[in-house]
Amino acid sequence: MRWLITNRNQDKANDTFGCSLAPLTYWIADTDTNPALDLTKLSSWGKPLSLSAFQARLVQAANQFPSVINTATADQKHLCVLIHGYNNNFTDSATMYGKVANTLFDGPDSLGELVSFDWPSKGSLLGYLPDRITARKVGDDLTNVLEALYNWMEAKQAAAVKNLDDACRARTSVIAHSMGNYALQCALEALWTRKNRPLLVSLLQEVLMVAADVDNDLFRDGENVSNGGGEGLANLSYRITALYSGRDDVLGASAGLKHFGKRRLGRAGLDRTYPLPDNVWDVDCSSLFVNKVNGIQIHGEYFEPTETTIYSLMRQVLQGTDRGVLITAGAAPIAYPRIQQAGLPQIRANPGAA
Repeated sequence: MRWLITNRNQDKANDTFGCSLAPLTYWIADTDTNPALDLTKLSSWGKPLSLSAFQARLVQAANQFPSVINTATADQKHLCVLIHGYNNNFTDSATMYGKVANTLFDGPDSLGELVSFDWPSKGSLLGYLPDRITARKVGDDLTNVLEALYNWMEAKQAAAVKNLDDACRARTSVIAHSMGNYALQCALEALWTRKNRPLLVSLLQEVLMVAADVDNDLFRDGENVSNGGGEGLANLSYRITALYSGRDDVLGASAGLKHFGKRRLGRAGLDRTYPLPDNVWDVDCSSLFVNKVNGIQIHGEYFEPTETTIYSLMRQVLQGTDRGVLITAGAAPIAYPRIQQAGLPQIRANPGAA
């Protein structure tokens, strides 16, 4: 099954979704009975569902997951949201969604169900600044989607107190790419504020920030509660893993278009001149890519099916494998100290890693 939440306009004349902001709509494509469906076509998604009908179908699917009570963490199933990035028209975002779904959420090793949150990126290299403005606006719609998930999980927690069999069967997670991380940052900051800044509430078990187009000092407030832009993200997530590469020329160029002098998380990794929250870490993926791709292609290369090493890392992160285990096994080849004081050189925890 394929799931789509989008605030793109419908371009029925061209059988696709457009690049203009529109009210949220909800769609399901039954690839279980018709695996040949072309998800880049509007007609393949049938008719839009109401929010309540979409939620009911998603809950029905999640209820088929094994109970978390007697299932090992690595074998528990996910309800995962995928958020695409900058310069993606609907064909691009649907294609990326298909790659991730086919690789991680299909077959006997399926991680569960993957939902595409699709926003109206301009699909143009010249659309960077308009995309950033749109991503900020999209954060409002994403906030409402995540709030519905938050409320549902609260109700499931209350039900589980009375009967463990009623506990939520899904691990909740997010994979965000590029500027999609900015939309996620804005959405979770708004949601955290809306819910009166709850502490020790894990709305999301795992967050994968892939080639994140956000400032690399996003989590600069560490464990403190103040007004930092990454506090909602850090406090509503159990663990956050940022995948980055210094070879990413797209993010190298984007750094000069906004917060001047501040590097991108997806290119430079976390800024360790600040104390970091304990649940946030990063992985330098520069040595993990199997293809000799150029700096522009690196930005989206993480999701190519040929990148089996990176997909294996994503799978293990989503399954909850401890960061220390990943580092020791070489799945996460470079690990820096959790806190890097200003003015001190960075030291690799495993200097022999490539």
